[in-house]
Amino acid sequence: MQKNTPLETMYMEYANTVKHFLISLCGNFDLAEDLTQETFYQAYKSAHHYNGNCKISVWLCQIAKHLYFDYLKKEKHKTTVGIEHLESFEAVNNQGNLEDTYLIKEETKELLSALRQVKHPYGQVFWLRAYEEMSFKEIGEIFDKSENWARVNYFRAKTKIRKVIEDENNM
Repeated sequence: MQKNTPLETMYMEYANTVKHFLISLCGNFDLAEDLTQETFYQAYKSAHHYNGNCKISVWLCQIAKHLYFDYLKKEKHKTTVGIEHLESFEAVNNQGNLEDTYLIKEETKELLSALRQVKHPYGQVFWLRAYEEMSFKEIGEIFDKSENWARVNYFRAKTKIRKVIEDENNM
């Protein structure tokens, strides 16, 4: 049995976290996958810069965030996600029965739609806290802000997302 390299181990452990973070940033599944690959390539090239002051997941999300912003500068536009990209989203637990799986998919679509409608960085902060279970300190580090900034933006995000969902359900 062949042993994994440290890079392969890091990729297996953190690729989904980075990809989900990028999906919350750009709303485009395909772009998020491409940027995830580029994130790990850049992490490999600059591994000597990692000083251990933050978790590896935070460091990788910082790289991913910078790559996405570089992409926006090059493309000079923001991408949006179509509903077809949500079908590929991996947040659904396939171990439940068909009805449960359908309900989870529908709730995920509703939440992702709301996340796309709230201003940056609320959707990303909410995603990192609620789904990636990062601490406020880690979220603050990703955005080069304080822990308190992350905490405040998370609670603002919850309020804004709740309002978007309520407005959609009242239509």
